[in-house]
Amino acid sequence: MKITCSLLILLIIIFTSCQPSKKPDQTTESIETKNKPVNIIFIMADDLGYGDLGVYGQKLVKTPRLDQMAQEGIRFTQYYAGSTVCAPSRCSLMTGKHMGNSYVRGNGGPNTPGRPGDCIPLRPQDSTFVQQLKKAGYVNGMFGKWGLGVAGTNGAPHLKGFDAFLGDLNQKDAHSYTDDTLWTIRNGVTQPVVVDTSQFKTDLTIKAALDFIRQNKDTNFFVYLPVNIPHAELKAPKEAVLPYLDANGKSIFEEVPFINKGSSYRSQAMPRATFAGMVSRMDLYVGQVLDLLRELKLDENTIVFFTSDNGAHKEGGHDPNYFNSSGGLRGIKRDLYEGGVRVPMIVWAPGRVAAGKVSDHIWAHWDIYPTLTQLAGVKINTQMDGISMAPVITGKGEAPSHEYLYWEFGEGVPVQAIRQGNWKLVRFLEKGKPARVELYDLNTDMQETKDLSGQKADVTAQLIKLLDEAHQRAEFPEFRFVENAM
Repeated sequence: MKITCSLLILLIIIFTSCQPSKKPDQTTESIETKNKPVNIIFIMADDLGYGDLGVYGQKLVKTPRLDQMAQEGIRFTQYYAGSTVCAPSRCSLMTGKHMGNSYVRGNGGPNTPGRPGDCIPLRPQDSTFVQQLKKAGYVNGMFGKWGLGVAGTNGAPHLKGFDAFLGDLNQKDAHSYTDDTLWTIRNGVTQPVVVDTSQFKTDLTIKAALDFIRQNKDTNFFVYLPVNIPHAELKAPKEAVLPYLDANGKSIFEEVPFINKGSSYRSQAMPRATFAGMVSRMDLYVGQVLDLLRELKLDENTIVFFTSDNGAHKEGGHDPNYFNSSGGLRGIKRDLYEGGVRVPMIVWAPGRVAAGKVSDHIWAHWDIYPTLTQLAGVKINTQMDGISMAPVITGKGEAPSHEYLYWEFGEGVPVQAIRQGNWKLVRFLEKGKPARVELYDLNTDMQETKDLSGQKADVTAQLIKLLDEAHQRAEFPEFRFVENAM
C-alpha cells in the first residue's frame, strides 16, 4: 500500500510538471509576473525639445520607434522638466524636489570648487530614489550622463544607489562624443576607464546598458539611461546621418555651417542633417531596449519611461526654429516659458498601461521619485515636493494633482515661474529694477503671447504670494540668485 501511494504521488508530480504553461492574458498581467516587483527603465534625452519627436509633431526628423512606443503606451502632453538646464533638472528628478527646495539649482560655474564647470555634488543627506530601490533589493545601473557629483565627492554614482555605471560624471565632459575616458563603477567605487576614441560614446553606453539588462534578467533591476543626445556638440555616426543626405552625400536640408569661434563645440558643416541623425540614433537606441525586453520576455514586467531633461537648445549650430523643436511653445533651454521646461513623456508597459492613450495630466520631474518607488512597491518616508503619479499611469485609483508647479533659474537675469491650474506666472528679478511679472492663461494661450497681468490683478497677486512661499533660500551660496536680486 505504501508503495502504491508513493507511486501515485510520483505520477501526479510528473504529470503536473509536464503540463504546458498557460499563455499570458494580453489584457492583464501574466500569471508568472503579477506578483513580481516590476523592472523599471528610465530613458532621458539631453536637450530634446517638446516638438522633436514625430508623435509630438516633428515633421523633418524620423523617430519611428518612439512614435510606436507612444502608440503602445501613454503619451503625456503636460509633463515638465525639473529645470531648464541639465544639473538642476537631474537633481529634481533624483531627489523629488522642485527648484524652490532643491539643493542643486543651476549648472556649475566659476565659483564652484575645482575647475570651472565642475558639477555641484549631491550631499549625503540628498537621498535619491535609486537608493530606495537598492534597499528594496533592486540592482541599479546608469549609462550616460550623471552631472551630480564627480569621483571623490559625496555625489559619486556608487554612493547614490548605483551598482553599475558607464558614462560621464561631469556635464562638461558630455559635450564631446569621442572621448578617451569614461567612468565606471569597479569594486564598488567610481573609477575612470579608457575607451576607444574611434567609437561613438553613446553607442558604448547603450551597449553597456543592454548587457546589464541581459545579465540581470532574472532579478529586479532599474536602468537609468540619461543619453547625451541631442546635446551639442553636433556629431553622429555616418550611418545615422545617411538618411538625411542626398545621392551626392549632401544634406537634404538648407545648411548653415557652424564655425567654432571659441566655444566648447567643434565646427560642423552640416548641423541640420547631423542633428536629425542624432535624434534618429537616439530613436534607434530606444528600439533596441524595447526589442531586448521582448526577446528576454521581460516586456510584461517592465515599465519604460522616456523624457528629456529640459527644452531644446540652440548650441553648436542647432537651429530649434528650423525644426520647430519647441513644438510651437515659446522659449527654449534656459527659458522658463513653456518651451524651456515642457518636455515629452512617454510611458510604455504592455498589459500594465493603456495603449494609445494621450493624457493631459500635469506632472513633473520631481514626481518621479515617489512614482517609481510606489510602482516598485517600496514604502518611503522622505519629505519631498513630488507626488506619486502611479495611479495616472496604471489607471488604478484617483489621479492626484499638484497645487502648483514651481521653477527658478539664475543664469543672466534671475527668473521664477509658477503654474497653478491653467494660470502661469513668470517673474523677472533684474537687480536694481522693479520685478517684472507676466501672467498667461495656458488654456487659451499655450504660446504665452498675451500677458494678462494688467487685467487679472487678483490672480497675479495670488500667484506672486504662492511663488514667494514656494521659494526657500538656497543652501548652496552660488544659487541664492533670487535673494541677491532683491
